[in-house]
Amino acid sequence: MSTATMGLVESLLARPLIGLQIDGASRPGSGGETIEVLNPADGSHLATVAAATAADVDDAVAAAEAAFPAWSALPAQDRAALIHRFADLLERHAPELARLESLDVGKLLGDAEGFDIPFAIEAFRYFADLSVHTRPSEPLALKGIEARQLHVPYGVCGSIIPWNSPLVLFAWNVAPALAAGNTAVIKPAELAPLTPLAAGELAREVGIPDGVLNVVPGHGHVAGAALAAHPRIRRIAFTGSPEVGRLVAQSAAANLVPAKLELGGKGAAVVFDDVDVVRTADSLANAITLNAGQICCTATRWLVQRPIFDELVDRARETLAGARLGAGLAEGTTLGPVISEPQRQRVLRYLEVGQQQGASFLLEGGAARPEGLEDGFFVSPALLTGPVDNVCAQEEIFGPVAYVLPFDREEDAIAIANDTAYGLANSVWSADVGRANAVAERLVAGNSWINAHNVFAYGLPYGGINLSGFGGGVNSPQTFADYLRDQTIGRPLV
Repeated sequence: MSTATMGLVESLLARPLIGLQIDGASRPGSGGETIEVLNPADGSHLATVAAATAADVDDAVAAAEAAFPAWSALPAQDRAALIHRFADLLERHAPELARLESLDVGKLLGDAEGFDIPFAIEAFRYFADLSVHTRPSEPLALKGIEARQLHVPYGVCGSIIPWNSPLVLFAWNVAPALAAGNTAVIKPAELAPLTPLAAGELAREVGIPDGVLNVVPGHGHVAGAALAAHPRIRRIAFTGSPEVGRLVAQSAAANLVPAKLELGGKGAAVVFDDVDVVRTADSLANAITLNAGQICCTATRWLVQRPIFDELVDRARETLAGARLGAGLAEGTTLGPVISEPQRQRVLRYLEVGQQQGASFLLEGGAARPEGLEDGFFVSPALLTGPVDNVCAQEEIFGPVAYVLPFDREEDAIAIANDTAYGLANSVWSADVGRANAVAERLVAGNSWINAHNVFAYGLPYGGINLSGFGGGVNSPQTFADYLRDQTIGRPLV
């Protein structure tokens, strides 16, 4: 049923099967397997989605390959016009997309409406505009040679995205790839594929040619593995865990395909004793309840200077204890569910092992069953403290949990913050902006923020190092350049 006669959410969820999107058509998976998508707030059935096989991924790559010559040959202005039309249509459906994302992921409707959906839409406009202001050819000043360097699209770009912010991650991968003249095959997470599938259908409505954008939901070990190892993709991007990121990198390396990996994090917030304690505590509490703590760059290690340690912990504990657990669509909810029962069990297991290794609760969180949502996947927020080498201080938990440690000297805070295998994002909190900048420069990570955490803006590069990934970032001109390869042409002047 068309979205013209039925609302976007109702139209999608009413279907007995939501198909793969390959070469402009919706179709079942060739193996007949499906994915049951659940509402994390109550465990109820949301939708049945086709699961792609390796053969389906091959078909999607073939469709993208066939569409590439015509798409890449379009003038940048023409591609940008289509991408802007796509963004306009997404914006017209923004309230429905926000509702769908809240249902699918469990995040608060206000967060989806206020950030996720608008920020995803902005990505398409940002990269479309970048594409028309990027010179496709630059002269090189060389003695005795007439030379120039071209910036040309790679071809078929594969992307594997996670479930925590599916439309934003869809946009971060699709927008720069298409704006640069590439075609795309994207595999959304099996736990939350609905907004990427909805967006893929809207792309067809605005006239983006068949085969340019293909969406193939499926299981990671089947569809994701097939895409990462496909010999005819020319670039692969993966967002997710370091463990799976290694597998993607190995597959890409076998075909000598460049890989962009955006992986996990264990963000530190370094808090000095000259801050506004109430404001800072509330900001950090909000950081671990945002999307139920399922954000790779969020502040999960709080390093607090000792004179204000107790005061800040007391305020954060009060704020977090007042969290109202519930469905993301419910008015008044301040903490939604985690994505699935396995993810819930993962968080609970970390709390258990952390205690076994000597951590103690500053705020005892854990298993929660809100009234009327007993089958939902809820975890109440937790604050722990203890040894620096505790598993909860060292590994990414991906839930509403923070590990809080006191420090005395600036040097101590820097050492603790850098004592991690990750390298994604940290923040420094101080009324002394000079000191905050100096400390931020010494933190080993792709991103350092001052007096705020989770700061995103187009034009502000974002990416990780070490266990948090490599191969370029998102949100900036460098991202667009990642989707173009360089080619030089030279003619000796004899």
